[in-house]
Amino acid sequence: MVDIAREIFAASGFDVEYRNYGWARSLSLARENRIDGVIGALKGDAPDFVFPERPMGTARIGLYTHPESQWQYRGLESLNGKTLLVINGYSYSPELDRYITDYTDDPERVWVLSGAAPLGRALRLLAQERTDTFAEDQAVMSWFLREHSGYPPPRLAGIAHQAPVYIAFSAGNSRSEELARLLDAGLARLAETGRLDVIKASYGLSTSD
Repeated sequence: MVDIAREIFAASGFDVEYRNYGWARSLSLARENRIDGVIGALKGDAPDFVFPERPMGTARIGLYTHPESQWQYRGLESLNGKTLLVINGYSYSPELDRYITDYTDDPERVWVLSGAAPLGRALRLLAQERTDTFAEDQAVMSWFLREHSGYPPPRLAGIAHQAPVYIAFSAGNSRSEELARLLDAGLARLAETGRLDVIKASYGLSTSD
């Protein structure tokens, strides 16, 4: 998404500066107009933000476990007796988000990670069997494991949700509507020329991802 945004906005004279913050802080900084937008947002993450019409792709939220676990995710009832590890401020699915809100003060059921690089920590916690399952986007997990060979691959125990994923802009920023329109026009152009598929393929993603 960073590569796509840089290419699209460069054509309109904008430079894209990417900064890596924890997700909850990123949303807060955008709402304070200290950054222009956030990358990888579901509409449930920031319903008050300005979203382009065209998504960047599709988020597929998986539930991951220790490689030797036999547990399968079959809806919220299957989380009974399990500790779910999640990242602070993320939206996963309407039902998972409600579950997290209901049990965020119960560390035996929901464990919330914060910080700028939580995925590596989550994988270590899974490997050490200190938690039962971790929610993460499939493409993000695949890319992380491809780039960080020292982590034991977790086991996918089921898909909790699929939804469009976007770059979203702060509603309080006067140029957010313009940025969203530029992104839509640029995505259409990259798709028409085939350039979008080339960028996605470099990350191991298909047209539908």
